[in-house]
Amino acid sequence: MQTAKKLENFNAYTGPAMNQKIKLMMAEGRDIINLGLGDPDVTLPGHQLKALVEAVSDPANHHYPSAYPIKPFYQAIADWYKHRHGVDLDPETEVLYCLGAAEGIFQLNNCLLDPGDICLVPDPAYPSYEAGVRIAGGKAELYPLQEKKDFLPDLASIPADLAKQAKMIWLNFPNNPTTAIAGEEFFLTLIDWAKEYDIAVISDNPYMDVCFDGYRPPSFLKFPGAKEVGVELNSMSKSFNCCGWRVGMLSGNRDIISGMAKIKSQSDRGLYYPLQVAAIAALTGPVDWMEERNKMYAERRDVVVSAWHKMGLEMLAPKATFYCWGKIPDKYTSKEFSFAFLEEGDVWMIPGSAYGERGEGYVRISCAQPVERIAEAMERMQKFIS
Repeated sequence: MQTAKKLENFNAYTGPAMNQKIKLMMAEGRDIINLGLGDPDVTLPGHQLKALVEAVSDPANHHYPSAYPIKPFYQAIADWYKHRHGVDLDPETEVLYCLGAAEGIFQLNNCLLDPGDICLVPDPAYPSYEAGVRIAGGKAELYPLQEKKDFLPDLASIPADLAKQAKMIWLNFPNNPTTAIAGEEFFLTLIDWAKEYDIAVISDNPYMDVCFDGYRPPSFLKFPGAKEVGVELNSMSKSFNCCGWRVGMLSGNRDIISGMAKIKSQSDRGLYYPLQVAAIAALTGPVDWMEERNKMYAERRDVVVSAWHKMGLEMLAPKATFYCWGKIPDKYTSKEFSFAFLEEGDVWMIPGSAYGERGEGYVRISCAQPVERIAEAMERMQKFIS
């Protein structure tokens, strides 16, 4: 049996495999602190759970999703974007469900790229951007995110001949893994640049409501001209503490939305209806609980940043996401550091090189663990590097 040759063009995503390895280590009696897992450890709000339980309990709600009206879900998404982010969306033509943002990432490459087409991908970045381009038969051209540039794309440094050939560009702010944020000036420049070169902008924005210190990340779609050049991916996972639901949303340019709907008519059969009901309850229900949730993440962040600085290592205090992105001692590669620390200190942090060549020298630390466990992990690291 021979599989497709294109499987040689990308690596499997290592996150799930490492989580399974860590579970096996824990089953052996080891006290592993997993700071690689990007999954909120806090319980989802009661009104979300209640809506899901009631919808699942109704025997009439288990047919194909096409048997039920999806417009209420799309209207809830549009209302959410208007209320939280000042964005006007037409629920009929500018909103589409995704089976989690990850599915949207995968299919957007299929929607926009023909074999050989160029896509601009950040480095470092969530690995599925580049893998998705390669699976679709496209060519990934990497552009750097550098600390000296605040991990923002330097659009002016992208050669004009390359920009003219590119069909699309991936970006992600607040950023995973670097935790960088982008402001109004960047987005306005991006939109003008995308218009000049006729490039589709894909803004992956699942952390827009996980933010601290009075900072509120903007939606790419709020800026004039954004819907002319691109779309935004969002998700219930991080903002609403429900990664397992796999409920995502795509909003913006109606031509891209229409193309994605055509693809999804063949690739899936819709979003499970009880999940639509629960998502509507989340999007239209109270959100005051987010403030306390974000304060909790900020407390955990402060423990990591303070410990990093005490160890004489560099790390900026993130204003969004529940990650920290820190430099490691020079004597290690990021992969050497992460696996040695796992074996000797029973703590897992994702090596920066897992996110690309320019992630070398860093690790990504997730704050989706109780503050006491995070503090213990920092103590173990102090012993490990001393």
